[in-house]
Amino acid sequence: MFRGLSDPTRLVILQRLAVGEARVVDLTTALDMAQSSVSAHLACLRDCGLITARPEGRQMFYSLTRPELLDVLASAETLLEATDNAVALCPNYGATASKQEKATAGRRERPSAGDGTRGQDD
Repeated sequence: MFRGLSDPTRLVILQRLAVGEARVVDLTTALDMAQSSVSAHLACLRDCGLITARPEGRQMFYSLTRPELLDVLASAETLLEATDNAVALCPNYGATASKQEKATAGRRERPSAGDGTRGQDD
């Protein structure tokens, strides 16, 4: 779900769908984006379970799956306002963290065998 919320364009789409159903053409006009880009964002939102599509003739109408999603968005906006938009990615798990950093995040450092902290019989 949070992957769907991680992109500003997808957030705009969700805010538009909060008003009511929309077709791809409605969203491309509102966002001034190419149809292929809007469709890719819609696919992500559908895969995340945030929106549904209802066919009508040759068109698809998109809508929010759950109205509670609006509460999540409102809470996020409140958090951003309270922190003066200073919310940042977690350094260990954010998009900029390397694979090695992610693999070792949270592991405790272990003393090495030769550092004098083990095996002393005094």
